[in-house]
Amino acid sequence: MSGSIQSTALEPDPSLDGQALSLGQRIGRAVPVYGLVGLTVALALLFSVLLPDTFPTLFNLRAILSDKSVIALLALAATIPMITGKIDLTVGYGIVLWHILAISLQTRYGVPWPVAVLIVLTCAALFGMLNGLLVELAQIDSFIATLGTGTVIYAIALWHSGGRQVVGDLPDAFVAISGGNVLGLPVGAFYVLMVSVALWLVTEFTPLGRALYVIGANPKAAQLNGISVRRHVMGAFVASGLLSGFAGVLLASRLQIGQASVGLEFLLPALVGAFLGSTTIRPGRVNVWGTLVGVAILAIGISGIQQFGGAFYVEPLFNGVTLLVSIGIAGWAQQRRNLSIKRRIAERQLHVELAPGPTSSPPAANVAAPR
Repeated sequence: MSGSIQSTALEPDPSLDGQALSLGQRIGRAVPVYGLVGLTVALALLFSVLLPDTFPTLFNLRAILSDKSVIALLALAATIPMITGKIDLTVGYGIVLWHILAISLQTRYGVPWPVAVLIVLTCAALFGMLNGLLVELAQIDSFIATLGTGTVIYAIALWHSGGRQVVGDLPDAFVAISGGNVLGLPVGAFYVLMVSVALWLVTEFTPLGRALYVIGANPKAAQLNGISVRRHVMGAFVASGLLSGFAGVLLASRLQIGQASVGLEFLLPALVGAFLGSTTIRPGRVNVWGTLVGVAILAIGISGIQQFGGAFYVEPLFNGVTLLVSIGIAGWAQQRRNLSIKRRIAERQLHVELAPGPTSSPPAANVAAPR
């Protein structure tokens, strides 16, 4: 089976890692797990000190949550196939068509907004199934397959919109999907929270989630253990498509204008957030909360730099550099841990070879009893 990435859990194993006795050892093991979380907090504190009038404000928090809720949903959508070792690029291409379609169905064809939303979600799920078929049945690498289908989706968006903006009067109920507030915060942030909790529960506490992780680590072993690799991978792509379709609906509700030039810029930060998620909380293992931390550090860093007057190219530069640095640190930490494990295994084998064998008394001679 073709694969694009490998997901392995690098959780501490005392039997192999040894006990962390010194403070330095404990810190060394905590850095790969919580280093990105600490960096996120440090960035927030730094910008709060440097920009006390603009950064640590409720207005800025609302702006960040509102702007990054769509990216967070796309990052979570990309996380699902990544758990199985696959990449889904259509999360960035698809949202172009989904937000245009959600608006055009209502403004051009008079479709009621609940039906329009249902149609968008169905189409997104079907494209996810197409990705799964190409990857599992046609055995095309997921990067190539989703790049091809994503380009097709983008072409359909251009054809459907004619390269022009799609505008019109939208129902208030549809606008309220993303325009409302809960507890003074944008409702989009609560969508992200609910989706995150649901994915966390499924991936960490259900047989389905364990099966997805086993497939990501070793698909052949998963198949030998009776796990239907094809069905689970296709289901992951369908779930990813469905979630990206919901992100498109949320974007359409927020912008209230459909245009083909909007959406592609979400692809890189969404993938960066998902990849960063595999370097924190559970290093080496794609996980939900790690993905949110990855999106958060991008959002905080870019917001702070922009408030300093950063140029227009700062955002993609920050995304790329953050991705490279974080993956480099995670790889370095993984190599150190692997070397430590190999050294301890060698020490165990040497100890077993040098240990004296069990003492045994010589067999008693057979003495005939006197008659």
